[in-house]
Amino acid sequence: MKLKVCGMKYQENIESVAALQPDYLGFIFYDKSSRFFDGEIPELPQTIKKTGVFVNTDLETVLQLIKKHSLKAVQLHGNESPEYCKTLKDSDVEIIKVFSIKSTFNFDVLKPYEGIVDYFLFDTKGKLPGGNGYTFNWDVLKDYSSTTPYFLSGGIGLSEIEKLKAFQKSPASKYCYAIDVNSKFEIEPGLKDINELEKFKNEISHVERM
Repeated sequence: MKLKVCGMKYQENIESVAALQPDYLGFIFYDKSSRFFDGEIPELPQTIKKTGVFVNTDLETVLQLIKKHSLKAVQLHGNESPEYCKTLKDSDVEIIKVFSIKSTFNFDVLKPYEGIVDYFLFDTKGKLPGGNGYTFNWDVLKDYSSTTPYFLSGGIGLSEIEKLKAFQKSPASKYCYAIDVNSKFEIEPGLKDINELEKFKNEISHVERM
């Protein structure tokens, strides 16, 4: 199972998290976020995909930041259209389109994005576009009808390990590609607890699918 650590902000902390070799590191380019990133990303191992997180950002700005930081993926948290996603796809980056879930979800809204985005990401519907710190009802994903792989996000921490193990043994997890973590591993917004992250990474490396 792949691991994405999102909301990176501080240089030394970025380097320490990178040493754990997650598959993705997320940098939030949304200035209303307490995890807003406006620095320089340090050199990272080639195995880690630098991911820019955006919320209804104009295409030109996104394209500039892809080039500036050599981003390998973009995560779109707003109301970005399929056409918007397709334009970014032409920039040779992975496209992760986010949809927020509370207790129910109409998966038909995903259909226009099929074949355009590389991944969906499901997180918890809350006041903020991500980083709200609590989980949604994963049972909703029993009705997932797409074959596009997805990231599971929203309030996932060490206390969710057993729940994750159970989920990964269920049919709903068939297309679960990665786990996305953020706020549950923070000392403060943007500053991650390395020891807690290492424990989590070791635990999920042993999680098996059904």
